Amino acid sequence: MIPADLSRAVVRAVRRAVEAGELDGPAPARAVVERTRPGGVGEYASPVALRMGRGAEGALALAGALSLEPGIAAVDVTGPGFLNFTLAPLSAAELVRDVSGRPERYGRVPARSETVGGGREQVVRGAVARIREGQGFPPEDGGPRVAPVARRDGDVRARYGAGAAVWAMVAVPARETPVFGAGLLVQAEENEAFRVRYAHARARALTRNAADLGFHAEPGAVDAPALLRALADHPLALEAAAHHRAPERLARHLVALADALLDFQHQVLPLGDEKPSAAHRARLALAEAAGAVLAGGLALLGMDAPDSL
Repeated sequence: MIPADLSRAVVRAVRRAVEAGELDGPAPARAVVERTRPGGVGEYASPVALRMGRGAEGALALAGALSLEPGIAAVDVTGPGFLNFTLAPLSAAELVRDVSGRPERYGRVPARSETVGGGREQVVRGAVARIREGQGFPPEDGGPRVAPVARRDGDVRARYGAGAAVWAMVAVPARETPVFGAGLLVQAEENEAFRVRYAHARARALTRNAADLGFHAEPGAVDAPALLRALADHPLALEAAAHHRAPERLARHLVALADALLDFQHQVLPLGDEKPSAAHRARLALAEAAGAVLAGGLALLGMDAPDSL
């Protein structure tokens, strides 16, 4: 089970509890499930029982039902009625196949060859519309209130390049004025926009290098907890970005996914006289899945994803 499946399992449990009179209706169409904060219990948490009006009593009823769901290792109730979940260990092979077989849940739209034009309002509202459409939210008129680029920053596309300018526009909440600076021009680790695009380019390079060595990707077991967690969390990040009309949530998650992929990339190819093995093929499959998700995320924000940088 990945976190997005957990959210759906919670909704099903809530509907059954409402029908049984254990919670006050109506049942929500979606349930908020987020990463547990540092020091909290479990891996994920949901306040759904609190919002349904029965607090700890309702949470306990939901916990009993959800503890029987395949893929959920433990359910705990804390405070006035928070549900806290620990999921069973992720299968890398299943996750890679999920990314490939269900691209819509991972935001894998075709990468754009050019970045989106227009001012900040058009860029932010366009990103919101694409994210919400991909997550099945109904279209809406208008969009979030968007602070413009400060007049002192001038023509940011001409000064920083279209990709970096779009990133700066969407990486902060719409109501805040975006910050532009020399760091956007630096192709280095401190530049988040570069890091995300570079991680995608590294994934593409790994595929080319593997072909030169005579092997290809094949899903299998991989020991890469940080990358697996970031990839599994991606559908939740998309849903949160859609629900809150907040593309910056997607941008933040792309950074986390890119960082995990860049840390992992050195394990993919054989070293020295080492021959390609099933382990290398499985690592390559995971890296390719992460790269595809990065490309889709960048496209949703209005940026391209070059195969090389």
